[in-house]
Amino acid sequence: MRIIFKFIFLGLMLAVAPVAAAQEQPIALIGEVHAVVETVDEDGNTQVELVAPGTIVPGDRLLFSTNYSNTGTEPVENFIMTNPLPGPVRLAPDADPELVVSVDGGHTWGRLSELSVTAEDGSSRPAQHSDVTHIRWTLDVVAPGQSGRLEYPAIIR
Repeated sequence: MRIIFKFIFLGLMLAVAPVAAAQEQPIALIGEVHAVVETVDEDGNTQVELVAPGTIVPGDRLLFSTNYSNTGTEPVENFIMTNPLPGPVRLAPDADPELVVSVDGGHTWGRLSELSVTAEDGSSRPAQHSDVTHIRWTLDVVAPGQSGRLEYPAIIR
């Protein structure tokens, strides 16, 4: 069982690589994934720590992030970055409700609250966090030397 989850983790690491819509632009991207570990200290305060994932099991919480930086000398406008969600995870319920997502493999986009999915019987229902297949960010302008971080929380299915 432990080996299976290590293979899942390897797949998650490969899936962290975001897809940039404009590959020729001078934007450097570095994807990361961390396990989210919560502990309670002696005073009852909850501490949250991001650690390298070891063995992960269903229900474990992860944070996927992409660091970006403009390594060029010109501003980059309307930079679109798309992250496919790895199959073994679902978007966490506390994810930013303003995230632009897809629930159909990247064909259509919107806020989760605006999207629906077709059930097996042909009926339509509101999309849920577990339906999300991709997340997309659009950066209006990334100035030369500017850097930032985009992230989303996920839970192992």
